[in-house]
Amino acid sequence: MKKIKIVSVVIVVFALIITVLLYNKSKLKTEARNLNITGYPVNVDTVFSKSISKPYILVGTTKAYNDVFVIAASEGKVTKVYTEVGDYIKRDGVIIKIDDVLQKAFFKTAEVNLEKAKRDYKRFKALYLGHSVSDIQLESARLAYESANANYVVAKRKYTDTKITSPIPGIVTLRNFDVGEFVKKGRVVADVINISKLKIDLTVAEDIVFNLKTGDKVEITTDIYPGITFTGKIKTIGLKGDAAHKYPVQIELKNSKAHPLKAGMFAQTRFKNNSNSKKLLILRKALLGSILDPKVFVVKNNKAELRNIVIGEKYDLYLEVLKGLKVGDIIVINGQNNLKDNYSVKITNE
Repeated sequence: MKKIKIVSVVIVVFALIITVLLYNKSKLKTEARNLNITGYPVNVDTVFSKSISKPYILVGTTKAYNDVFVIAASEGKVTKVYTEVGDYIKRDGVIIKIDDVLQKAFFKTAEVNLEKAKRDYKRFKALYLGHSVSDIQLESARLAYESANANYVVAKRKYTDTKITSPIPGIVTLRNFDVGEFVKKGRVVADVINISKLKIDLTVAEDIVFNLKTGDKVEITTDIYPGITFTGKIKTIGLKGDAAHKYPVQIELKNSKAHPLKAGMFAQTRFKNNSNSKKLLILRKALLGSILDPKVFVVKNNKAELRNIVIGEKYDLYLEVLKGLKVGDIIVINGQNNLKDNYSVKITNE
């Protein structure tokens, strides 16, 4: 008897559920018919044309403005070291000194010989004016003076070269020799870099490079300083492209004392797009589907027409349309998810 009652209750509950579902289905159909009569409510916008630019973003590596390998112009044993790796050195500052005893002696001898030849030449010129010496004697004195002067210049240069100096101001990043070691002529003694300014070398595609010009400002950011933007400028733009049709562009920027940069860091550069061509634009939210298969609803005579389009550049709020729409077309920007092709619509934002 209890089993019969339980079965009866289950049947009654099941019947009630079916009744409710049928009622809701009928109600939804009625609402759908009403909507087809009045139209689905939608918000719309108009396709328009506007000059809009998207900044060019390229990644490069910072480089020292000057990076010089200091080469030994003389040879000999190192007698003194003036700088260590990491030290700042002024222009013409001495890095190391080579044994200069012999070169100093040669220089002093050349200096004395030059002074003697200079006095002799001066004396012979005075005698020549008094017709006391011949043309040949005067010419010999002049040649002796010029030879002594040349020897003096060579000796002075060799003596000066015993002090190996930096041709630029900067930081010593490498020093190859210590006191007592023998330096041969032509060997790299040190590496000095100047990072008071930095440069970034980029290769830029041909469709971008013609929109750039020297002097243009460039925004530069790095991962090491999030939220900090540095300002640089385009220093040079190459006139010859490579096999991939890319052109060399060099950016120059001053190093910051508050946020100092080093050579060899990744840097993201943002170039202003100077292109003034107009583009056909729609609001991004009008898009139905994905960027790979873009569609929009176009409203004509209160009907929604589903249309395939081709997307070009992508901006924050807008999309460039290359094909499928024209200026003045009215497109649905809100409510399109409820629509199908040829549905009646009611514009609610007019």
